Amino acid sequence: MGYFVTVEPGVKVFIEDINPKGNKTILFIHGWPLNHNQFEYQFNFLPKLGYRCIGMDWRGYGNSDKPFDGYGFDRLADDLRMVIEALQLKNITLAGHSTGGAISIRYMARYKGYGVSKLVLIDAASPSSVPKEFTNKIIEETNNDRPKMLQNQTGIFFFQYISEPKSEWFFLMGLQAANWSTSAIMVTLRDENVYNDLGQIDVPTLIIHGIHDKVVPFTQAQETNKLIKNSRLVPFQYSGHCPFLEERDRFNQLLSSFA
Repeated sequence: MGYFVTVEPGVKVFIEDINPKGNKTILFIHGWPLNHNQFEYQFNFLPKLGYRCIGMDWRGYGNSDKPFDGYGFDRLADDLRMVIEALQLKNITLAGHSTGGAISIRYMARYKGYGVSKLVLIDAASPSSVPKEFTNKIIEETNNDRPKMLQNQTGIFFFQYISEPKSEWFFLMGLQAANWSTSAIMVTLRDENVYNDLGQIDVPTLIIHGIHDKVVPFTQAQETNKLIKNSRLVPFQYSGHCPFLEERDRFNQLLSSFA
């Protein structure tokens, strides 16, 4: 079931709500430059176990409205708060991938984990900023040839071989975002970080991270693990930046046992 939630005047974000009558709720926050569809292999499995799975497209991405501004961590965390309030969510598991992990971390600190009882960080962009040489290169490529940039990123995201059709699927998700929002998130990742938020998280936290991640190195997951009390780090030995796809069966089992 898909619908929209207004997060500020004139800006609506898209919500995919699967199995609304489920016993437990997991709210998934996608990564850059994708949308909620990246989790389709969780959405087709977890509801069978009784979970309600909610996918949210950030502003600027997927089916959501695409305003020209509002892409800092604070505003994105505010959008998340509006969704949790609008849907009246309580005692949920919040699962964020990559930049979505950073947004989830900022939410937990900014709103004291309102509505959230467990946190899952999947190859999260934490705790430090992304190096300027990387972000500035992506911004330049986005402004000049975004389709080529997206194709290049698809190759970097995966450790295991993926088929050409799956690569195209990933690529098309990226194209659904606006050009300006695609580059704006890179500015945020360059100029902001969530280091000071981590010590404020006090819910059980599962950190899942591919050891071959070329986007967010595994050493950063280890540092995040040290900075979040009551957190557990689980390395995924055969994954890059997308363990929810590369080792989806193990991922789904681990997530379902934790949430």
